[in-house]
Amino acid sequence: MLKVQEIRELIKLVDQSSIDEFVYENEGSKIKMKKSGAVTTATVQPVIQAVQPMAAQAPVMPVSTPATHVAEVKQETTQPVEVAAVETTETDLHKITSPMVGTFYASSSPDADVYVKAGSKVTKDSIVCIVEAMKLFNEIEAEVNGEIVEVLAKNGQLVEYGQPLFLVKPE
Repeated sequence: MLKVQEIRELIKLVDQSSIDEFVYENEGSKIKMKKSGAVTTATVQPVIQAVQPMAAQAPVMPVSTPATHVAEVKQETTQPVEVAAVETTETDLHKITSPMVGTFYASSSPDADVYVKAGSKVTKDSIVCIVEAMKLFNEIEAEVNGEIVEVLAKNGQLVEYGQPLFLVKPE
C-alpha cells in the first residue's frame, strides 16, 4: 500500500501531466485517479479476495484476511490472560532500578562473592550491586526490607536509567 505522501505526489504528477486518467494496482490495493476539468480526484479501493467460510469456533475476521491468521489470533487472545496472571504477582514486588546509565556489577571485585542473589534477605541500607559510570563505582542500596526474588541484570551488563535490576518481595 502506498503511503499518503506518495499518493499526494502521484496526484501532483497526474495534475501537472496531460493524462486524464491513472490507475495503479499493487498488493491488493487499487488507486484510480481521473481529471475532470481543473480538478484531480483520487480514490483508493481495496481489492477483496474471497475466503472460504470459517468454522463456528473461529473468531470473526474480515473477509480480506487470509485464513492462515486464524490460529495466530486465537493465540493472541489467550496470551493476555496468562500475562495478566504474571503481572498481578509482580505488582506485589518492589523493583530496584538503576539510578543511572552504566555497567552493572553483582560484586565488589571479579573474585568476590555477589552482594545478593535470589533468596537473599535485604534491609533498606543493604548494598545489592554496583553501577559503574564514568569510572565511578556507585553502590546501589535495596531501598526496602525484604527478600530478593529475582536478579534481572547480568554481571558486566550495560544498564539504562530506570531499568529494573532486582525484584524484591517487601516484608
